[in-house]
Amino acid sequence: MSVITDYFIIFWGLFMIVFMAIGGFFMFRKFLKQLPKKDGRSMMDWERYHIEETKHMWDDEQKALLEELVSPVPELFRDVARQTIAGKVGQVALEKNATKITREILLEGYIIGTPKKDHRFLRKKLAQLNIDVAPYEHLFALSKKDYRENWKEKHQQAQKDA
Repeated sequence: MSVITDYFIIFWGLFMIVFMAIGGFFMFRKFLKQLPKKDGRSMMDWERYHIEETKHMWDDEQKALLEELVSPVPELFRDVARQTIAGKVGQVALEKNATKITREILLEGYIIGTPKKDHRFLRKKLAQLNIDVAPYEHLFALSKKDYRENWKEKHQQAQKDA
């Protein structure tokens, strides 16, 4: 075989290994979200539950705002982001005993459901929409990791401090 063919085979092998590793990483993350927690439900079960319980609370204006806020997310991941954010918004609405999803509840749930590494993009998008982030600054101070454990208590404490 020629040297070019040898390099092509090596390059193709490395290319396949890298892309299989990336795909496996995302599949593994989805698998972890499906594992049941202490209460017997997985994170995805809770997301679906919150979405189903609050489905009737969404009006067209809030749905449009959610679509606008998730628009910077790459299209490949947009459905997952939309479900995660809608689940977190639903959770916030249920905890506040709201009868309707308001803009404030939507923004609060969106900030809570967004990983800290994406807050810069979220702030940029909110600035483009002329939405003041000052009332939500205490939510930006917490990362999504902080919400995994005792997020309700930390959120309530942050609201008391603000």
